[in-house]
Amino acid sequence: MGSRRPLIGVTTQTLHAIAGIPEELPVSWVMNQRYVHAVMAAGGVPVLIPLLAEDPATLREIFERLDGVLVPGGVDIDPAFYRSDRHTSLGRLDPARDTAEMVMTRWAVKEGKPFLGLCRGLQVLNVALGGTLWQDLADERTGSIKHDYYPTAGFARDHLAHPVEIRVDSRLGAAMGGGAVPVNSMHHQGIRDLSSRLVATATAPDGLIEAAEGTEDHFVVGVQWHPEMYSHGEPPTGRLFDAFIAAASGESRLA
Repeated sequence: MGSRRPLIGVTTQTLHAIAGIPEELPVSWVMNQRYVHAVMAAGGVPVLIPLLAEDPATLREIFERLDGVLVPGGVDIDPAFYRSDRHTSLGRLDPARDTAEMVMTRWAVKEGKPFLGLCRGLQVLNVALGGTLWQDLADERTGSIKHDYYPTAGFARDHLAHPVEIRVDSRLGAAMGGGAVPVNSMHHQGIRDLSSRLVATATAPDGLIEAAEGTEDHFVVGVQWHPEMYSHGEPPTGRLFDAFIAAASGESRLA
């Protein structure tokens, strides 16, 4: 028999946190299928993580069975997590998701379990480790380029919005290659103060941090774009899932 495929936990979001869903409907947990298929294509076995913020013991039991944790894109993080007042441009929040993902992320970083954060997932990683965010780049950050290429505004989810400059000497660089790489972009927030436990590994043309990874010797990577939208071909951003699944399989500590 072949080796066991790694079990990858994919966090979910509360259906109420999606704009336009009536609040009186029963609560559901959902997630875009693209994340699930990207994990499968790279060789992992995906499972969706329920947002049991009120039951950390059960969350812990789930975590212990996982070989890796993936935190996908989604709604804004409550700025109370990084000790800030709410900006007027702050979107809808998902308190249960915030709590569950912060806990899972801290566990993964502390205990050396491979972690991949995508878009919101990068922001969760930074905030969970003590960093802060710009709540609205266009309003708060002078000189920002456009980052909010949302499908609701007519842009395809795989639209290559701008390049990022990737550090060669990084896990991200090992997976995707260094230098300028085009990425898609669907966010209005971004890293303001980077956690002291992370190092920036990619930047946008305006200098915004677009990727960061842990300083310890295990796979902790977050990117501000959506690599789940791409296959293993071009652009090279799709290769990031291969490196994550390899790390979750125990194939390489530096993969």
